[in-house]
Amino acid sequence: MKRIGLFLIGILLLLTSCAPKPKEEIVQNPDETTEQEISIVPSYQLSNDNYKMLLPFRPSKARGVVVNQLRNRLDIEEMEDGLRRHSTEFFDPNKYYYEEGQYLTASTVYDWLGRFPTDEQLDREVQKEIAYRKENKLNYDEDKIRASFQQGLNPPLDEEEATEKDFRASPRYLSHILEQNFLERKDDAVELVGVSIGIAIKSEYSFEAEGKGPYYESISEKEMLQEGKDVAQKVLERVRKIEGLENVPIMFALYHEETESSPVPGNFVAKTLVSEGDMMIGDWESTQEEYVLFPSDKAKKDYFDDYELLKSFGQGIAEYFPNYVGYVGEGFYINEELRKLTIEIPLEFYGAAEVVGFTQYTYGLIKNIFPNQYDIEVKISSTDKLESFIYREAGEEEPSVHILH
Repeated sequence: MKRIGLFLIGILLLLTSCAPKPKEEIVQNPDETTEQEISIVPSYQLSNDNYKMLLPFRPSKARGVVVNQLRNRLDIEEMEDGLRRHSTEFFDPNKYYYEEGQYLTASTVYDWLGRFPTDEQLDREVQKEIAYRKENKLNYDEDKIRASFQQGLNPPLDEEEATEKDFRASPRYLSHILEQNFLERKDDAVELVGVSIGIAIKSEYSFEAEGKGPYYESISEKEMLQEGKDVAQKVLERVRKIEGLENVPIMFALYHEETESSPVPGNFVAKTLVSEGDMMIGDWESTQEEYVLFPSDKAKKDYFDDYELLKSFGQGIAEYFPNYVGYVGEGFYINEELRKLTIEIPLEFYGAAEVVGFTQYTYGLIKNIFPNQYDIEVKISSTDKLESFIYREAGEEEPSVHILH
């Protein structure tokens, strides 16, 4: 087997060495400064659904904010990946390049994620700032100072004085704002031609009040949608005042954040495109997508056929492998149609042969049980590492297998 593997690798290296190598494109990337920054466009595109990204990589101006705002790691990944996925409807990956957000800075996003001040808080903070500037003999404009304290997009509430009832009446709905940029090549330069902005709204609000807690307040999808749409309109009005964003098309998408302990991520629930220069958001398009945990009561109730297939899969493994303890599955649905199924199987192995045998048997179960109408991936792991990986794209007959040793 090892000889065959080395032989195949040798052929692959020979073919790749003989194949013509596409040249990477070098373009000018306009920055905030007057200087032109040299960027490289990679030659290869992973798939028609993936964007080419400019090099050198420029991290988002709000880098790291999402980690502090979304409590569930799965939400962090899905919000970014899902926003890019929805962007392909409006910004063609075969035509445009992708770049992380370069306009909304970390300080701007944090300011917007705060609470709008109460009248008492506003007066107190303004007077405090004016007193500081007078003491240090600094010039000031009271209107500008007042405006600087009115950036928060969450409902006003003096949290230091608020009761449990006050908190429940005024949750912090908004948890994150994510920007993504799309650029097009024009001669020997690239220029911004579109922006996507994701707005994450909580499904559950946690808080402490009067020295007690944590308390929890559920936020319905109807309430979440209304708050999200209101926030999006305010964000649009502010974004249009930022240099470079006055006239570009902007796609807004509302993300329904899951609870901190959820084993599956949340999902996008609505999106809309705002045309060049427009200052008002029109109609929203509902995005019927969700992640479902297997096994679970929801999966059994809403997707019984898929639930039974996974049940048969688990029973098939348990019949021949006594140390098998179960699986964790995650189904991604769009319009109630399964698009991707991910299965994780933890197992204790005592040798490489065991990994190979288990992977071979699992491979057969996948072919015999699951239809090829959706993507499926199976991760087989021991206590400390991933042992093997099986993947099949929708429409393909044969899964691909990777054994990692």
